[in-house]
Amino acid sequence: MNNRYEWNTLLRLGVVAIGSLVSLGCIYLSFIIRFAGAVPFRNFSAFEASYIWIFIGFIVINILFGTYIFYNKTWVDLFYLSMLSQFVLNMYMMALTYAGGWLSFPRSVILVNFFVGTLGMFLWNSLVYRIYHRVRGQKKVMVVGAEERVLEAVRNFDLMNNRRHEVTHAVLTNYYYNVRELSDEVDIVYLTGHIEESERLKIYDYLMRHNKKMFISTEFQNLMMVNTNIMNFEDESIIEVSPFKIASEDELVKRTFDILVSGILVLLTSPLMLLAMIAIKLDSPGPIFYKQERVTKNQKNFNILKFRSMTASAESDSGPVLATANDSRVTRVGKWLRRTRIDELPQLLNVLKGDMSLVGPRPERPFFVEQFNKANPYYYLRHHVRAGITGYAQVYGKYSTDFNSKLNFDLLYIKKYSLAFDFKLLFQTAKILFDKVSSRGVEEDLLAKTTWEDIAHKMKVIR
Repeated sequence: MNNRYEWNTLLRLGVVAIGSLVSLGCIYLSFIIRFAGAVPFRNFSAFEASYIWIFIGFIVINILFGTYIFYNKTWVDLFYLSMLSQFVLNMYMMALTYAGGWLSFPRSVILVNFFVGTLGMFLWNSLVYRIYHRVRGQKKVMVVGAEERVLEAVRNFDLMNNRRHEVTHAVLTNYYYNVRELSDEVDIVYLTGHIEESERLKIYDYLMRHNKKMFISTEFQNLMMVNTNIMNFEDESIIEVSPFKIASEDELVKRTFDILVSGILVLLTSPLMLLAMIAIKLDSPGPIFYKQERVTKNQKNFNILKFRSMTASAESDSGPVLATANDSRVTRVGKWLRRTRIDELPQLLNVLKGDMSLVGPRPERPFFVEQFNKANPYYYLRHHVRAGITGYAQVYGKYSTDFNSKLNFDLLYIKKYSLAFDFKLLFQTAKILFDKVSSRGVEEDLLAKTTWEDIAHKMKVIR
């Protein structure tokens, strides 16, 4: 594959840097709009003194939001990210003018810039997005593996609103032979599910020799090789496999960050929480808060706090069950609380107490943990870290994603952990507040199940 067409880090940084110049241009335009063209020198000089910090802030914010990672984005995603990044940038600018003593930077300009900047950045991001897709083009994918896993993979590609990758071939048998015969017809070969090791190694060798891009699934043996360290002993090179845990010094920094940020968030969201408490009390009888036993680090049980979104007797007859789409147990106010994720805000108190972290695997109930431990022998590894309010699976998965897929996200998070990664996930969590797909119930996805009869007409299936 020609690297000329790869969307590499250098290209992405270049696009972000140009985007920051576009953002500065939007601020300049906001000055003109606010003062009808006659911009006072005193006010504009404050902008001139701070523009380099705004430039840097824009770059950092958009990298954290992942704005210019386009392979899984839609036009709606671009709009939300443009709006959210502008909101954060404007908050940053307000803090910056106080910290730098540039108090003559008008707040009215910052308000105007929220709208001007959102429109300007959406137009810029849309232009880059269109160029990206035109240059990169749609990629044809061959999925290889056992029938059940291939069908699941095809279904996931099919559910993507962004048609960046299109599955055109499905290989269910004679893997090496069919990959060798058909790989020239596709851009990417995706090996999913169990393939016998000797045959898998032959496929690796063939694809590497022919410079063909390859995807591999997040099976446990592949997850183990994430974040490895190369060690050299004389002429012996060794790969050191890192464990599924966070180093003690990183954990101390993470805990300090959790206490500081959750404390600030409790203060900032207290008016919103007060309104939610009043609405719950007026809407239906029962307590305001809902306590439920969950499992966190070291398999320790604790009571998670939420605003009650269901009727007070929701599980008195049914016992523990997963929420479904249009669940009749959810109250009117509860639907709104869940849609906006406000029902999760009391968990900030769990973070302050030490039961949870801001970012980490979502805590499950002991009833389900026991079942998942029996179904997957590696499930216990997610309990090497504190449970989180948000996590990798919540940002990139959906509510109805099955527990094995969520486990893969959780183990990847532990392997890739860094404070910067936590920042990125916290920023990207803001986007899913607007994403109905990420919060839909179990039944909606079950109805979307794909069968071979549904897809056989649009791809080559080799059995």
